[in-house]
Amino acid sequence: MAFAVSLSARANVITDWDETATTIVTSMPPYTAQRLMGMVDVAMFDAVNSIERRYQPYLVQLTADPATSKEAAAAAAAATVLATIDPKTASDVKAALTTYLGSIPDGQAKSDGVKLGEAIATKVLEARANDGADAPDDYRPRTTPGIYVPALLTAASMWPRMKPWAMTSPSQFRPIPPISLQSKEWAADFNELKDYGGKASTKRSEPQTETARFWLMVGPRAYHPLVSQLVTAKQMSVSESARFMALVAVGLNDALIGVFDAKYHYNFWRPITAIRNGDIDGNPATDRDATWQPIDNTPPHPEYPCAHCILSGCVAGVVSTALGMVEIPEVAMTSPTAPGVTHRWTNMQSFADEVANARIWAGFHYRFSTRVGTDMGLRIGEYTVKSVMQPAVETGSR
Repeated sequence: MAFAVSLSARANVITDWDETATTIVTSMPPYTAQRLMGMVDVAMFDAVNSIERRYQPYLVQLTADPATSKEAAAAAAAATVLATIDPKTASDVKAALTTYLGSIPDGQAKSDGVKLGEAIATKVLEARANDGADAPDDYRPRTTPGIYVPALLTAASMWPRMKPWAMTSPSQFRPIPPISLQSKEWAADFNELKDYGGKASTKRSEPQTETARFWLMVGPRAYHPLVSQLVTAKQMSVSESARFMALVAVGLNDALIGVFDAKYHYNFWRPITAIRNGDIDGNPATDRDATWQPIDNTPPHPEYPCAHCILSGCVAGVVSTALGMVEIPEVAMTSPTAPGVTHRWTNMQSFADEVANARIWAGFHYRFSTRVGTDMGLRIGEYTVKSVMQPAVETGSR
């Protein structure tokens, strides 16, 4: 993959290298990509924070002269993490780093910054080396002897046992069980999704279809560009933006851990399964549709709760808590799954609500699952901001 750090239109070193990292990890599974983004952003934060010391470190605070280049430290930290992906990426990242550092005056401040960034990144990589992300996929499909079940491998079945980034345990925010299949709410949500989420739906409007396809987008590119735009709009300093981006990255990783914990704990059926078996759920208000399909391929993990919803809710929770407001300067994003379309937001709740509706209109999630997912995300986002990388206590000396 070819990539480069833009030197002409840069916001600051944090958003520059977050954007570069987002480009590099695009081809990875979305949850694996987000884990790497977490390491990139916390490494940049701890590197910058070791110099300016405005906040408590996420992981480590090394000794650094106040004159050390924050730009060199952050760039080197990000590049060191990204270079671990594979040899080809390592070579490309080295070239990008060399180009980036070329705009920083040579001298002790620059060389000290590079050494600091590399040292911090190494410690972050070591801390996450055995976090459980590479554990074997031991998901056991539920069946009876001799009965076929679809053989597609599930995604991230090991994440419920992964080491959290800020949470105390993967189950810290585990929600209550899904609603009863005999309830009126189940019938209402089942029928809403059946009507509006089907590939051949005649009730879903063109704007709803566009939104559904827009949010088929997955991974860091679905959230990090929005946060980067806020860094620029709010004219954050390097230290402020390093913390802001790191809070989002940490929150998103814990949101993934929390949602996969809940998904594999409850193992709730996806709409394509439920609707094709609408005659066996014990609810007279639901009917079977033998050929029903969602707008696209159903993600390979259990339904409850909605993962897109917890991620968008987490971003909304981090942003609104960190900035102290739900209203934001206008941000705009495009999506590779809806070419030529641009969506804009000035309110984080509207952003989260759009994502939740999109997953219903795509045929992937019931409305009760989107509500639970968004709420979970909001709480994880708020918890992250209030739990890690807090403002440093003034002591009067370094």
